[in-house]
Amino acid sequence: MSINKMLRICVVFVALIAAKVSYAQRPFVLVVDAGHGGRDYGCINNKNNEKDITLDVARRFESMVTKAFGDSVDVVMTRDSDDFVSLDKRAKIANEAEGDLFVSIHVNSLDKKTKGRQYVHGASVYTVGLHKSDANLSVAMRENSVIELEEDFSETYQGFDPNSSESYIIFELTQNRNMSQSIDFASMVQNQLIKTAGRADKGVRQAGFLVLWATKMPAVLVELDFICNPAAERFLASDAGRKKCAESLFNAFCEYRRINTNN
Repeated sequence: MSINKMLRICVVFVALIAAKVSYAQRPFVLVVDAGHGGRDYGCINNKNNEKDITLDVARRFESMVTKAFGDSVDVVMTRDSDDFVSLDKRAKIANEAEGDLFVSIHVNSLDKKTKGRQYVHGASVYTVGLHKSDANLSVAMRENSVIELEEDFSETYQGFDPNSSESYIIFELTQNRNMSQSIDFASMVQNQLIKTAGRADKGVRQAGFLVLWATKMPAVLVELDFICNPAAERFLASDAGRKKCAESLFNAFCEYRRINTNN
């Protein structure tokens, strides 16, 4: 073997080692997505709305993570103020940041025509996938309908219609991407919302959420509770309630990071 060839091999080898070291030192990137915002109020009941609740919980979650992990975790917020951010842009922010985990925070509700809507309560955590029930499809349709506030949404989302069940066939093709880690984290969040925040267990579910489908990392969408339930609304509107929700997300993140990283 010639000296020049040996030198080239050594250069490549050193570069590979340097790349590995660089990647190992790279901070864990957590993307926190406060649902809705700006002209999109999300679910509304009495004096409270989803966009304010989700932003407050997201900020508390971010603060807890930053305080506990410092520079070893980079927290990226898809919005940090009362701004409208499209679903496409939220996913783009997460992908460009090369996120390791995506957490979208929401509040649930039922249509005003639904009988007994004031009694339904409990938290649920979703991963992207097939709709196991009409209820799961209904939640996905409601959350995805925000794209109708965007100009030329049909072109941006390649003809996707958030109100057409046929459009959701798309999610059959991507349900296995990062699915294992997404389900693991979803279970951790759900357990913490029950244990730490005292929410009723509505289960870990799958549904076709656009914002989860478009992200290239393990991702979940969290429905903290039903704002249409007066007791749950008071909890979500309170400082103590929002703190417990943020603590639930933080505790789940700590568990996930411990299992999936070496530091």
